[in-house]
Amino acid sequence: MRLYGVTGWKDNGKTTLVERLVTELTGRGLAVSTVKHAHHALDLDTPGRDSWRHREAGAQEVLVAGGARWALLHELRDAPEPPLADLLARLSPVDLVIVEGYKRDAHRKIEVRRAAAARDLIAAGDETIRALATDAPLDGFDRPQFDLDAIPAIADFILADAQPWP
Repeated sequence: MRLYGVTGWKDNGKTTLVERLVTELTGRGLAVSTVKHAHHALDLDTPGRDSWRHREAGAQEVLVAGGARWALLHELRDAPEPPLADLLARLSPVDLVIVEGYKRDAHRKIEVRRAAAARDLIAAGDETIRALATDAPLDGFDRPQFDLDAIPAIADFILADAQPWP
């Protein structure tokens, strides 16, 4: 299993790039999983539903299963958020895991930057960011740059640069 990150500041197009990369890579026959970091109180459940009631009653984990999918909801309660490595260990083996967010973790990443929402480059102080996907190329940037719409080229770069995990 290989791992690659997509990072950048809020509203720069990370999720759109991940979505387009998953479509491209699965279209090539690769098995792809994703991990998305959420900075807010994440809740995938609906208040009042049975699984929500199980969690509210104190269940540590609730596994919900149906004919199309299953999901495991794990309550942290007062425990700290688990590190990325612990979460990756829970995934089934695939060809590539794309990690959205986790900008400070040590895996290799591509930074997404739109001129309209631009802030300071994360890459400026972070060598784990190996390339830039942007709508406005930057002069003097010392790593590869890709147009945000160059999805096949970005996918090729990621596949060539992705690290094995673990």
